[in-house]
Amino acid sequence: MSALDITSPPRVWPEPLAMLTLIKPITWFPPIWAYLCGSVSAGVPLSGNWGMVILGMVLAGPIVCGMSQAANDWCDRHVDAVNEPHRPIPSGRIPGRWGLWIALAMSVLSLAVGWLLGPWGFGATVFGVLAAWAYSAEPVRLKRSGWWGPGLVGLSYEGLPWFTGAAVLLNGAPSFQTVAIAGLYAMGAHGIMTLNDFKALEGDRLHGVRSLPVVLGPEIAARIACTVMAMAQMLVIALLLIWGAPLHGLGVTAVLLAQFAAMRVLLRDPKGKAPWYNATGVVLYVAGMMISAFALRGMT
Repeated sequence: MSALDITSPPRVWPEPLAMLTLIKPITWFPPIWAYLCGSVSAGVPLSGNWGMVILGMVLAGPIVCGMSQAANDWCDRHVDAVNEPHRPIPSGRIPGRWGLWIALAMSVLSLAVGWLLGPWGFGATVFGVLAAWAYSAEPVRLKRSGWWGPGLVGLSYEGLPWFTGAAVLLNGAPSFQTVAIAGLYAMGAHGIMTLNDFKALEGDRLHGVRSLPVVLGPEIAARIACTVMAMAQMLVIALLLIWGAPLHGLGVTAVLLAQFAAMRVLLRDPKGKAPWYNATGVVLYVAGMMISAFALRGMT
């Protein structure tokens, strides 16, 4: 038998690096940042509360978001075999049902850590875990919808962590102002998630995922995404002005104007420039979130 006839035996244990890739550290930043925004907006002194803040940020990012990525990759393994065959599960670097076991173990870990954050933190964690599975898993699989899927992810990435960060420090429900601003940024994140769907066009078409880029085409989907992001921030600016925070409103206006310039570049080539926009325009979007968080802090 020649050396060319020898094949490696199937992998039994997952590669450690593949497990890290599975939970996608690059996706952790939005919920971590949103949780920090919520903590800032609560108006409670952060000194003396940093332990709870850091624990919540770890929960929102590496644990719950990481769990959601593992669950999504397991449920999307057939789609990824078309779009991204190098991903840990379709490539075989995470063999068998290990992807499912990792997602389930991290779901349990999420609930255990959420319990440490008190009733508000635990309740929000339960919602986040259920939302992650509802997005990816049959029979619900909300990601099949270009409207409900991005909406749920935007809520889970921006609105829920913001609300939780404020509620944990307050040990109670945040103010109406905090909920309104968090909700608007969550609504705007629908556009960010729509742009994220551009990378999976072919696999989504093949497997019946009706994302907006698939249903409406990249050009129209990009215009909708930009409109949703811009309208949410314009409403934030209006509320900040009404609530007596004109300087913070001016700050959010400045980052929105910079986004308009980036959107012009995006709309010239939506499919090609979507990854670029997610690396540039989104930074400006989240900068406005922190500006708004400090405005809310000043209202308490």
